[in-house]
Amino acid sequence: MYNCSISLQVLPGVPEGELFGAVDKVIEYIISTGVRYVVGPFDTTMEGDFDELMDILKRCQQIAVENGADGVFSNVKIAYHPKGVSTIDEKISKYRG
Repeated sequence: MYNCSISLQVLPGVPEGELFGAVDKVIEYIISTGVRYVVGPFDTTMEGDFDELMDILKRCQQIAVENGADGVFSNVKIAYHPKGVSTIDEKISKYRG
């Protein structure tokens, strides 16, 4: 069982036409980490070990800057409990067709 889930919305400071490119690079990085994730229309939710997810969160900011952002504003929601948090599937499976 995972002890953390994080929902991340990255808003890189780039011209509007370049927004998706910078965000795509962040999502590609999240995918490359191997953590469980779900991409939504406004944010990406990850679940795993707290320390690992915090490292990923930090790196996401850096990736946005490396891909053209002059700064980054991120909305982050963190659920942490040492004995485990509800999984993504437990939270949304009843709403999937």
